[in-house]
Amino acid sequence: MEGYRLFRKDRLGRRGGGVALYVNDQLECMEHHLGMDEDPTESLWVKIKRSTGAGDVTVGVCYRSPDQGDRVDEALYRQIGAASRSQTLVLMGDFNHPDICWKDNTAGHKKSRKFLEYVDDNFLLQMVEKPTKKGAVLDLILTNNEGLVGNVKLKGSLGCSDHEMVEFKILRAARRVCSKLTTLDFRRADFGLLRDLIGRVTWEKVLKGRGAQES
Repeated sequence: MEGYRLFRKDRLGRRGGGVALYVNDQLECMEHHLGMDEDPTESLWVKIKRSTGAGDVTVGVCYRSPDQGDRVDEALYRQIGAASRSQTLVLMGDFNHPDICWKDNTAGHKKSRKFLEYVDDNFLLQMVEKPTKKGAVLDLILTNNEGLVGNVKLKGSLGCSDHEMVEFKILRAARRVCSKLTTLDFRRADFGLLRDLIGRVTWEKVLKGRGAQES
């Protein structure tokens, strides 16, 4: 996609799946490796520099399949715990926990209750309030910084997807990539030498016969 930098992690072992994140190429960013085994999970993490110098924003993207095993769940939870230690985190994705009631912070299934525990233990806030698929809130936005995420809206499905698109804004400024511009430093010029060189030129001969535009 023109104007954006692509980060991706493809699903291992079979076709389809995986996750991707496009970041505006005007923003300073890099892929963030959490220093642990990330292979089992369908997740990726990117750090985006903030313009204020108050710390980077860590952005995570995750897909958790409905039949995901305990081992992969535990690997994902370790990643979430590590990422939550950053000052500002935004984690989004399809976590496939349809039985969670986010208004009451309750869940019927054991795996969903364990996920809720990790969300609470890492002091994360869940920002999506309306169902994103068949009456369930499957697609989540999690953040550890109140006021960082706002204007959350559902925008209908994309293509043949049966999920609602979730649109939101990160409300803190990010640092833009600086374009290098080379300029002359006139403060270091030898103006005495410059005047001497100009004084040596016989300007009457140089400018003789030339009009104002040519001169």
